[in-house]
Amino acid sequence: MRAVLQRVTQARCVVNGKITGQIDTGFLVLLGIEDADTNEDLDWLAQKIIGMRVFSDENDLMNKALADVGGSILLISQFTLFAATKKGNRPGFTRAAKPAVAIPLYEEMINKLSVLLGKKVETGIFGADMKISLLNDGPVTILIDTKNKE
Repeated sequence: MRAVLQRVTQARCVVNGKITGQIDTGFLVLLGIEDADTNEDLDWLAQKIIGMRVFSDENDLMNKALADVGGSILLISQFTLFAATKKGNRPGFTRAAKPAVAIPLYEEMINKLSVLLGKKVETGIFGADMKISLLNDGPVTILIDTKNKE
């Protein structure tokens, strides 16, 4: 699994002109799932997202996590995080999990993050043409890959 965390002061997902998810302070999380991903990857990544200390403390140092600032999460599935770009100029997506594998893991990630955060996680719609808007705070953008845990 790969996740791109963006610290935001606001983020929104719109599908067919309707808002499907919207947050103020927190993380916009773009989540890519590949066939090799397991529940162990999911658990590790969820803990990492919730525990990531990138919000400013009283000394303007990045020491606070989501819970410390009352933050929220907008979780968006994004298979393009597994784009293969080595050859040519047209990316390939063979490493990205097919919906039969990805949807259950995506739904489990929503549930896991909701439990860990103690509130509802906002989302897009899996496989839809989504329009994402955000105000990146910092900017702070962090890439996490479960295959690089060490």
